[in-house]
Amino acid sequence: KETMVIEVQSKPPRPHWYERYVQPCVAELLGSALFVFIGCLSVIEDTVNTGRLQPALAHGLALGLAIAIMGGI
Repeated sequence: KETMVIEVQSKPPRPHWYERYVQPCVAELLGSALFVFIGCLSVIEDTVNTGRLQPALAHGLALGLAIAIMGGI
């Protein structure tokens, strides 16, 4: 006897509407808020000797942190 083998390829599951629309928007909002608030907080102290280095480092670290946390989304 011969048996017939039929391969059925199922479609990959579509992501839920929350993962597709809401989650990226929330991640963008939180990432931008983190970036802006850390940047603004870095210049509040306004120490004379720091100059432009402190805000630049704070913005760079905030951007790196936002990318590391929300990069998967």
